[in-house]
Amino acid sequence: KGATMAGKKHTIVLLQETASQATRTFSDFETVQEALNGICQLYEQRLKALNPGQRNITYDITELYAFIDQLGDLCCMVYNGQGAYEPHNKQWVKDKVYHHLKKMAA
Repeated sequence: KGATMAGKKHTIVLLQETASQATRTFSDFETVQEALNGICQLYEQRLKALNPGQRNITYDITELYAFIDQLGDLCCMVYNGQGAYEPHNKQWVKDKVYHHLKKMAA
């Protein structure tokens, strides 16, 4: 399948919400963009849980970065088209999510 096309790289998000290893989860996505959407949606779900009475919740990129930074661990494993996955850390996620949100806002 089209996993090797530019921008269509299968991505596995490894997430640990707190310091506890019991909070480890993973999600897989067909593309890096879908994975970034998934990370943003996780943050939006968190905001809705913290603000149940608010219909519209807004946030800026620094708040999203703070959420990413406070996670116990976050790693994106991106298929490289050559039979392996390359790991990417929180800083990579923050850089990519910034450009992703900027594109969506344009």
